[in-house]
Amino acid sequence: MDAQTQLFGICPVTTAQKVIGGKWALVIFYHLNSGTKRFGELQRLIPGITQAMLTKQLRSLEENGLVERLVYTQVPPKVEYSLSDLGMEFLPVIDALEVWGIKYIANMQENGKCKM
Repeated sequence: MDAQTQLFGICPVTTAQKVIGGKWALVIFYHLNSGTKRFGELQRLIPGITQAMLTKQLRSLEENGLVERLVYTQVPPKVEYSLSDLGMEFLPVIDALEVWGIKYIANMQENGKCKM
């Protein structure tokens, strides 16, 4: 089975999982939802992510057509990241995940399984 078939296989859910997979991908989406960000901004907004991991995740999202990278030819170099049109189409999913997460946390707190 070639790489394209593995990535864009038969099951659309599996395809989506592979395209947006990665520990930090959804968090990056969440922060790009509010607009274009520079690398350093994203790094500050996502505590715990390493520079190497942020670079890897952004490259993957860019390669999959979900994030756009704009490089300004200036010194020092300036690079900005934003959601592509295809990435913007994913925002309702992010919004739904946020709503579900809020409900889940509330449920766990009500049942004494989560203390915040």
